[in-house]
Amino acid sequence: MTKDTDNSKPPIQSSTEVFEQAMLKKELQDEHYILRLFVAGITPNSQRAIDNVQKICESYLQGRYVLDIIDIYQQPSYAKQSQIIAAPTLIKELPLPLRKFIGDLSKTEQILAGLEIIKKPPQPTE
Repeated sequence: MTKDTDNSKPPIQSSTEVFEQAMLKKELQDEHYILRLFVAGITPNSQRAIDNVQKICESYLQGRYVLDIIDIYQQPSYAKQSQIIAAPTLIKELPLPLRKFIGDLSKTEQILAGLEIIKKPPQPTE
């Protein structure tokens, strides 16, 4: 007597695996970002950086972020403590790992990839 086995059915996930997947999905949805934007005074470059970062936060992190804007001329101790060497500089403190973006913050896709909100854009092949 031979026993037929049907291998075409997908494997049954354990309740632990299902629970872990659900928790990971919820964790990603609930993940909060702590960002600090360092600018150098009230200049067109500073205002552009502020506008770009605020637009990214409102479009992609709505309700899940804290953004501190720090003028390095008014609060030089914060700049020294965070080892800021140029402005504008955006620092992602949480979630880890810490990331720093220096200079032009208008390349939205690169910033999103660096913040790990989206996957990195594909690099052109030569």
